[in-house]
Amino acid sequence: MDKAALLRLDYPAHLWLEKEVKSVANVARRDVAEFLELAAAIPIKPEVQEFTLPDANRALIELKAKKIRGAKVLTID
Repeated sequence: MDKAALLRLDYPAHLWLEKEVKSVANVARRDVAEFLELAAAIPIKPEVQEFTLPDANRALIELKAKKIRGAKVLTID
């Protein structure tokens, strides 16, 4: 049997509505220093909502319901 047939992907639901994952791992120290100077001058006040790993499903439900203000972050102890 064809592997694609086994997947049964609904392209609009599974691929086109995908979420975005961002990484800041490749940022140079100089870039961070310059950014922090700018942020202090503006000032930027980021909004972050932390969720523990056991609350990950609640965070995903809120993302799905578009209850987003700022960033949602999973913390792992």
